[in-house]
Amino acid sequence: MEILPMTTEHTEKLAELEKICFSRPWSREALLEELTNPVAAFFTAVEGRDILGYSGMHCAGGECYLDNLAVFPQHRRKGAAKALLCALEEEARRRGGEFLSLEVRASNESAISLYQSMGFQEVGRRKNFYTDPQEDALILTKFFR
Repeated sequence: MEILPMTTEHTEKLAELEKICFSRPWSREALLEELTNPVAAFFTAVEGRDILGYSGMHCAGGECYLDNLAVFPQHRRKGAAKALLCALEEEARRRGGEFLSLEVRASNESAISLYQSMGFQEVGRRKNFYTDPQEDALILTKFFR
């Protein structure tokens, strides 16, 4: 498995992944816009010709926020999510980030377990943050300093 910067060639397949994983998926056009966004960093996990998943964040003023982390169902539990998260953390540190923060559905136990295993701590909750279905989000943050 390799973790590569997201490219134009990845975006069509990643837009499909968005539809599988999220109730409000990003479009291919939205993903393409991030390729030229100077505060964005998006990575793709690939194995041979297969795209396993992707992750993305935005960093500004020392603050880094994870936008999405998604892995195709058939490629889960193979270490792709962890590798993608490590790539984001490395990039956040490289950009001078003081922390990496994210929201996750309160019911998403597998994601919460992964984040906590990598040093993220619950720092808050956003009531009714998600729709389809409506649900609270936990705010998880990993502080670097």
